[in-house]
Amino acid sequence: MLAENAFLPILLTLSSYEVGRAIQRKTGNSLCNPILIGAILTASMLLLLKIPVDAYQSGCAPLQYLLTPATICYALGLYEQLEKLKKQLGAILAGILCGSIVSLLSIRAMASMFFLNDVYTISLLPKSITTAIGMVLSSEAGGIAALTTAAIVITGVLGSVFGESLCQLFRIHHPIAQGVSFGTASHAVGTSRAMELSQLTGAVSSLSLTVAGVITAVLFHFLIP
Repeated sequence: MLAENAFLPILLTLSSYEVGRAIQRKTGNSLCNPILIGAILTASMLLLLKIPVDAYQSGCAPLQYLLTPATICYALGLYEQLEKLKKQLGAILAGILCGSIVSLLSIRAMASMFFLNDVYTISLLPKSITTAIGMVLSSEAGGIAALTTAAIVITGVLGSVFGESLCQLFRIHHPIAQGVSFGTASHAVGTSRAMELSQLTGAVSSLSLTVAGVITAVLFHFLIP
C-alpha cells in the first residue's frame, strides 16, 4: 500500500530534507548537511518500510522535473552582482576552465589507476557538474545515470561540508575565488553553501556551475574511453 501511494515518495523526500535543515540550524555544524541527512533518512525509511527503489524514483519524478528550472533560478544572483562580476570576468573564466579540466583529468587518471571499466569511467566523469547536465551526458555516452547521480550528490555534499575549511586551509579568502571554487567543484549543492557566505560568493558560484557545466559537456566527449 505504501509503495503504491503516489504522494509518499515526495512527502518522504521533503520531510527528510526539512529534518536535515532543522538539525543544521540547531547545531550550526556544517557537517550536518541537510542533503546528507535527508538522503540517510530517506534511505533508512525505504529499508524500514520495504519500499522498492524503483517505486520511490517513479514517485519523485515531479521533483526531478524541477532540477533544470531550479538551476536556472541561480541567474537572479548573477543579475544582482553583474557589475562586480564584469570587472573580474577574465579571472573567473580562467579559474572555471582550469577547475573543470583538472576535475575531468583527475577522474580519468584515477579510473585508469584503479582499473575501472569504461562504463564506470563514463559515469564518474561528470561528477562535478549539476545533475541536470551530468545525467544526460552519462546516459548518452553509455554510462549509468544512477551512478552519475550518486557521484554528483556526494561531490556536492563534500564540497558543501568541507569547502569553507579547505578555503581557509589554502588561504583562499577572496569571495570571488571562493565562489569559483564552490561552483566549479561542487555545483548547485556547493553554491547553496556559497550563498550563505556572501551574496558575491554565491553569485560567482552560480556563474561557475553554469560555465563549468558547458565546459565539461564540451570536453567530456574527448575523454570518454
